[in-house]
Amino acid sequence: MALTMFTRSVNIRNVMKLNNISAVGGTLNVKQHLNVSHKSYTVSVENVNKILGDTSGKKSEKGMNKVMRLYLQRSREYQEFVEKEIVKYDLGKRHLANMMGEDPDQFSDDQITKSIEYLLPSGLYDWRARPMMIHPNKLFEKRKEAQFDESGRPFHFLFYTCKPNYYSILYDIADSIRYLNRIEDMKIATRGVPSSQDKFNAVGTDWFTKEELESSVMEVLKTADYEYFVKSFNRVIEHPMSHYKYDFIMKYRNKLKVITQSTELPPMEYDSNDRPFVLIKNCKRKNAHGDVKVLGDGSGKFTINGQDLTYFQNVLHREQLLTVFDS
Repeated sequence: MALTMFTRSVNIRNVMKLNNISAVGGTLNVKQHLNVSHKSYTVSVENVNKILGDTSGKKSEKGMNKVMRLYLQRSREYQEFVEKEIVKYDLGKRHLANMMGEDPDQFSDDQITKSIEYLLPSGLYDWRARPMMIHPNKLFEKRKEAQFDESGRPFHFLFYTCKPNYYSILYDIADSIRYLNRIEDMKIATRGVPSSQDKFNAVGTDWFTKEELESSVMEVLKTADYEYFVKSFNRVIEHPMSHYKYDFIMKYRNKLKVITQSTELPPMEYDSNDRPFVLIKNCKRKNAHGDVKVLGDGSGKFTINGQDLTYFQNVLHREQLLTVFDS
């Protein structure tokens, strides 16, 4: 039992990464601030108007410096611009649906794309030169909402870490581990044994990519930050009672598409040295194309466009490539 408690303490401390955010304080200091709201902030006209004053903008702004007032004004103008674009998009979508004889309320994005290709055929083969109709929320990037009040006091208690939303996830992970530990202790106290159903089943799902995580928290992250995010969440998944945090885990995981159709393996061929090999031509991945040749009884070396493993600058991409050879 003592060893279990010590291991839990080390795991929680590692997840919270206290050495990197010592300015925030220790565990006790963080605990007393957990009642502070730490949501992911996005621009909102209502919240900006609440700080600036009423919607007419006539409220006195005494005590607010010019830089903050200008920032809030730009935030309000940006949100008003996006809202106008959404109105234009909805109007254009309705007209397009009526032209195609479809229900405007059930007109999907795929139908919009096919309708534009049908009505406006183009000889331009580059997809970036073709007409398009995309919802403004997907076309324009999200921006953070004002994170401080009129006195300059930040709303978020992790504001000075420069990555408050990211570190909030780490603290939520630490709280999740504490919660799962209590559930496990209660089950053991009642002479129960954790079963396989109490553990999260990760089959068919995968973590957000670094780009998806950055889009979710609206913060720029380093590769080390992303790797630590995955490492910390894996501690939650490995917990015997991790299924009790299913909703929290799935907030940052994608469901993988299930391939039901059988894959036809290419035939084995032999070169002049009687070495077996398999050649697959025109492999596609997004906008990339390439030929893959796998040799039997090879030297273990491989080249990518004339370079070695350093062709991939991202460490995660290198690990994915090596995983194939480990299996």
